[in-house]
Amino acid sequence: MKGNVVGLTGQTGAGKTTVAEMLIGFPYQTAVINADQVAKEVMTPGSACLKELCSVFGSDIIDENGACNRKLLAQRAFSLREKTELLNSVTHPYILKRTMEYIGLHQAEQCDMIIFDAPQLFESGGDRLCEKIIAVTAPASVRIQRIMKRDGLTEKEALLRINAQHNEEYYVKRADCVIDGSADITRIKKQLADMINKWFF
Repeated sequence: MKGNVVGLTGQTGAGKTTVAEMLIGFPYQTAVINADQVAKEVMTPGSACLKELCSVFGSDIIDENGACNRKLLAQRAFSLREKTELLNSVTHPYILKRTMEYIGLHQAEQCDMIIFDAPQLFESGGDRLCEKIIAVTAPASVRIQRIMKRDGLTEKEALLRINAQHNEEYYVKRADCVIDGSADITRIKKQLADMINKWFF
């Protein structure tokens, strides 16, 4: 069956990007839609999404070039759960609309699988676009180190991002398959291959 949409989610730093890269390497025509990249697209200078964010988080989140100061926005949005939810309420509709456009394009290209890599898959309602869902997990100590290295953050800033998300159980109980993102790469590949073949091929 062509055009199967697979949701890929989990806590920040768990290893979703690595899992997405593994799925691309499988012998199927696979496309990946990265929600973080889509978020950047819908927050370009002058966009309706960015204007709405300014009204909520302050006009100073826009730099002298008209672009979003993502680090400043993150500091404000991840300081409290309520502010994180406010950020999501603004950005999710824009991200989902663009994602649906990408899904349509990839289905028209006859892709076997379309991976929707989205940390906020369930919160945004993006899970409703997916046939199956994979959750990636990893111990908090591993995720903190990954986030610090990936985003150039302090441990305190990394903890803010972790604490702004749901706990591991939230993802595990909603997924069709759970991958340990701290496990051996060979083991992860085999688990993924077994699940994808069982689901679709």
